[in-house]
Amino acid sequence: MKIAIASGKGGTGKTFVSTNLFWVAAQKGFDCVLADCDAEEPNIAEFIAGEEEQVDEVYQQVPVIDPEKCSFCGLCYEYCSYNAILYLPEKRMIQVLPDLCHDCGACSYACQAGAITEHPKLLGRVTRAVYGAAQHLVEGRAEVGVYTPVPVITHTIREAGDRELVLLDSPPGISCPFIATVDRADYVVLVTEPTPFGLHDLELSAATVRQLGKPFGVVVNRAGLGDNEIYRWLEQESIPLLLEIPFDREVARIYAEGGLPAAMDDSYREMFNRLLTQIVQQKVI
Repeated sequence: MKIAIASGKGGTGKTFVSTNLFWVAAQKGFDCVLADCDAEEPNIAEFIAGEEEQVDEVYQQVPVIDPEKCSFCGLCYEYCSYNAILYLPEKRMIQVLPDLCHDCGACSYACQAGAITEHPKLLGRVTRAVYGAAQHLVEGRAEVGVYTPVPVITHTIREAGDRELVLLDSPPGISCPFIATVDRADYVVLVTEPTPFGLHDLELSAATVRQLGKPFGVVVNRAGLGDNEIYRWLEQESIPLLLEIPFDREVARIYAEGGLPAAMDDSYREMFNRLLTQIVQQKVI
């Protein structure tokens, strides 16, 4: 069963929730894996360390057009749905724009002159590590400057496999990386904070998750920091409030030092155990 921990904006605490939830699940003996799908800024390894056992490189096949063989018929240009081919027939100029290419293979299929060859481009790496007897960590890390981390995210989720419990630490926002992660989940935990910005981004992410048809609930982090508008909205929308995490300076200290409150404080251990139980009671595991 896959659970995505997501948010409409960065900095709400989704990695905080992901890592602590994974830790308590591991203590309960779950056969589980925590996958860092925030491939542009992965950071779960800063809080939970495992023993590296495998690194996969993720490549994209980028087409290259040989102008000496090209007949300048324009078919590859017509077949490309992503505007990744620059075609100026009057100047007999044609070339692929690699940053726009989606590796769909349509241009190679269209070319009858044999002018197109494909060359691998490194998009990122997926690292798998062992943590405990039946637990694993998987990290997706995109190369700097890659147009989209989605292929790396897809490989990361595939590497996480199908286990008793798979936690997906989602990229923030509601763009393609978010959707690529959440769409593969059976349940979504949206992490927010009780501020006007937090509510605004929660509304956007909740609408997106609903459109994807995913069941979800909300964790309010830094409770007591802002106002009560977010609670009124949750009640109005009939969205379950799974957990409130208090605005606690001691938690900030532990987390800033790379620690996990669930591992160091009984009250937080119980808090994240309740979160895990709440999800279980909703019969998504």
